[in-house]
Amino acid sequence: MNCKKCNNEISKVDKICTKCGEKIIDKRKIMSISAVIISFILGVCTSLYSRFYQLELMPVAINEKYGYIDKEGKIVIEPQYDWAYTFSEGLAKVGINGKSGYIDKRGKIVIEPQYENALDFKEGLAIVEVNGKFGYIDKEGKIVIEPQYDDLSYFSEGLAFVDINGKWGYIDKEGKIAIEPQYDWAGEFSEGLAMVGINEKYGYIDKEGNIVIELQYDWAGEFSEGLAMVGINEKYGYIDKEGNIVIELQYDWAGEFSEGLAVVDIDGKYGYIDKEGNIVIEPQYDYAWDFSKGLAAVEKNGKSVYIDKEGKVIAEL
Repeated sequence: MNCKKCNNEISKVDKICTKCGEKIIDKRKIMSISAVIISFILGVCTSLYSRFYQLELMPVAINEKYGYIDKEGKIVIEPQYDWAYTFSEGLAKVGINGKSGYIDKRGKIVIEPQYENALDFKEGLAIVEVNGKFGYIDKEGKIVIEPQYDDLSYFSEGLAFVDINGKWGYIDKEGKIAIEPQYDWAGEFSEGLAMVGINEKYGYIDKEGNIVIELQYDWAGEFSEGLAMVGINEKYGYIDKEGNIVIELQYDWAGEFSEGLAVVDIDGKYGYIDKEGNIVIEPQYDYAWDFSKGLAAVEKNGKSVYIDKEGKVIAEL
């Protein structure tokens, strides 16, 4: 498949486009970990980080090996890994000799590096790849659902979408099929609904597989704060859970609502709107990310900064 924004080729397991950083169909914020680490190292104050990310440990690279530092910049886990990611549900993915495993916050290996690929834990399970197939393990490293799928997603609200013979359906945490594979495309459940697509038209189903909003859009995103982005003829707006248009389809691109605001693209510049469609921060940025803890990262003319909800610059990256 290709990114709807920049047309870069991406995997359905990917959560963001590796080229432009656009969110695919994941609830997680798309602020790249590299940007977070850079801002951390450049000395943005500890209180700001505590407010912004609430992360205790951050991965850092020293002499081409990865370890972890705390909010004061002190090395807590010595650089020794080929790669390292942020902690999720108490564990972090690390790489040793080309294989992925997991450590705890003391640096103890909890699950031996053995997987071709592995992702963060979510809802108690993590996606792992074995012999080119994907499945799920628990926090003890026990295989809960055998690696058997070509593509799949994180569990969200108790269900995950999987690819079976070229069609997408949903399984529960026991690996049982909850919604039969029948869709050309599927998204994670959010606020009780999931986006699905057939013949390049998209709508929404509930957890029983009932169509709640007809498949009629050229593209659609997840529900967030009661609204979902939808697009027709390359213009994007927002609907509610009854399928009513709340904000007219008028933007060149639109993101999910976070803390009451959403990123929108107008003529190639990004700004922010509220749930009534009012422009709160004028489109002026070359790139913009979701608000988290009252702050958002933006880039303008090659300069990256954090702004507050009034558009005031709080700190430079």
